[in-house]
Amino acid sequence: MRCRGLPLAVYREVAAHLSQVDGVQTGLVAQSSRQFEYGQSQVEGLWVQVSEAGRSQVEQILAYYGDRYGAWETEVQAE
Repeated sequence: MRCRGLPLAVYREVAAHLSQVDGVQTGLVAQSSRQFEYGQSQVEGLWVQVSEAGRSQVEQILAYYGDRYGAWETEVQAE
């Protein structure tokens, strides 16, 4: 998942916030573009694995950051 224009520091904050929820694992996805653009983040996005028990709290956290920085774009990958 990603939020366009979200700074690296905020991605790290979101990942740290989410990792405090029981049953959640998260990490940053490295930037795939070889060209540096000042307005772009230094990461491509964030991956999140959520247990059913933590889903509601994760949605609340993502909504909080989404309200401040813009909508999250999600990609669901099956295991």
